[in-house]
Amino acid sequence: MLLGASLLGVLLFSKLVLKLPWTQVAFSLLLLYLGSGGWRFVRIFIKTIRRDVFGGLVLLKVKAKVRRYLRQRRTVPILFASTVQRHPNKTALIFEGTDTHWTFRQLDDFSSSVANFLQARGLASGDVAALFMENRNEFVGLWLGMAKLGVEAALINTNLRRDALRHCLTTSRARALIFGSEMAPAVFEIHASLDPSISLFCSGPWDPSLVPASTEHLDPLLEDAPKHLPSRPDKGFTDKLFYIYTSGTTGLPKAAIVVHSRYYRMAALVYYGFRMRPDDIVYDCLPLYHSAGNIVGIGQCLLHGMTVVIRKKFSASRFWDDCIKYNCTIVQYIGELCRYLLNQPPREVEKRHQVRMALGNGLRQSIWTEFSGRFNIPQVAEFYGATECNCSLGNFDSQVGACGFNSRILSFVYPIRLVRVNEDTMELIRGPNGVCLPCQPGEPGQLVGRIIQQDPLRRFDGYLNQGANNKKIAKDVFSKGDQAYLTGTEGRAGMAAVANPTGSCDLEHFAQLLEKELPLYARPIFLRLMPELHKTGTFKLQKTELRKEGFDPATVKDPLFYLDARKGRYLPLDQEAYTRIQAGVEKL
Repeated sequence: MLLGASLLGVLLFSKLVLKLPWTQVAFSLLLLYLGSGGWRFVRIFIKTIRRDVFGGLVLLKVKAKVRRYLRQRRTVPILFASTVQRHPNKTALIFEGTDTHWTFRQLDDFSSSVANFLQARGLASGDVAALFMENRNEFVGLWLGMAKLGVEAALINTNLRRDALRHCLTTSRARALIFGSEMAPAVFEIHASLDPSISLFCSGPWDPSLVPASTEHLDPLLEDAPKHLPSRPDKGFTDKLFYIYTSGTTGLPKAAIVVHSRYYRMAALVYYGFRMRPDDIVYDCLPLYHSAGNIVGIGQCLLHGMTVVIRKKFSASRFWDDCIKYNCTIVQYIGELCRYLLNQPPREVEKRHQVRMALGNGLRQSIWTEFSGRFNIPQVAEFYGATECNCSLGNFDSQVGACGFNSRILSFVYPIRLVRVNEDTMELIRGPNGVCLPCQPGEPGQLVGRIIQQDPLRRFDGYLNQGANNKKIAKDVFSKGDQAYLTGTEGRAGMAAVANPTGSCDLEHFAQLLEKELPLYARPIFLRLMPELHKTGTFKLQKTELRKEGFDPATVKDPLFYLDARKGRYLPLDQEAYTRIQAGVEKL
């Protein structure tokens, strides 16, 4: 503001008092601006204007399309119908496990059979059906068929068991549960405590002795169902599409609401932002019950006509063989998947593929260049986002180590910001006016996105649980009276400090209990056994120092252990094991 006032003063003095020509006035203002630090903005402008303009155009294009689809009441099934019309005989999905190829017409027919079958069983628009199944073509056809009828799919994480699984089914108010035969033991564990009105259907190899007595075999029932689109009152684009359960490390899973516009927005931002093509073939080995696999990946098939290769689970040893076999041009990754690939012994086939892009999030800067160089991948399309968030980011210019950018010159186009937080409590730090304080370049903070419900790119659809919504929304963030979404620190459990005053903790029994009650992502990778847990003067656990000390046995004198996922046991963490973990040799 001070610089602006100075420039205005020079302008008035030069023109009104000295009566200089406009060319000299402009030159004087330029010199003053540069001399007062304005050269920094000029430098930023030159370095980022091309990237920022491209990102802005992508946002405007996607926003315009979403607004048009909302106005025309076009749902994901309606958009998929347009894709089917364009190329009905093109391969839509390939399931690597059985080498099953489905054309767009076959996927359309299967999903219509699902819709007609559920309609015949009394389900209608607004009802909920849960889907509990490992990756395969049928997974996509089932939730798409539900969407054609207006039935909302609750996509259940296949790692969930017992209380967590029961919680998801209960809170979603599902009227039906469709599960893969591979999930039958998990369903058998809880079926006695479920509402008896829930209909159970099993898809896959049929063995009536392994499923609850009330279960019906779905596959032959779908074969007999009509393959035409059922008639139903269409409530429009704002209908809920499905629920995705976020994997918070504390408490029970939360059902994030995905509406049709959110599904399209997420898939389209990736498609246009990273310059994908309709003839690309995507290798998708990520879980389809999460947004990365089912929206970012499968969305390119349903909305943009790409072929997607589905793998049941990620395999580091088979990854490049699959890419070569199916001529994949785009591969998806998440988290440490890229490190697992780098840990594989070098093979000649890892450079014989046609992959031009690796798409995902969580690629660490320390292995970024090694990953793209060793496997000869021209573009790493890293992005940041969560199922429910309104502040996704994309690394559109392939900047090594970046998950995206926040424009310094066009910040008004996409109102997101890193704000300061208290590292101990994660509470927002506010200035004298009550508004959150922005972070300076290089300063860590929490990402927030301003909520504007009328804007299809800024809206927050939230969770089924209103209490969960309240925890993710803050007021007076950018300015007084506004609301913003808080991205938080949720994710996989890292380390747990356990009070063990008697030294009698049975780690084998402890690991068995965790395996029964918690999904893998919620089990702590590292354990620190302490005589007691220290607290602050206000009786809060002192977590900051524990986080700083981490799991280095050279620093921590308490007994340390790490979870061997293959053995399902906690093993002593000595210096040798620590070195293997740091080198990425030990798979966690």
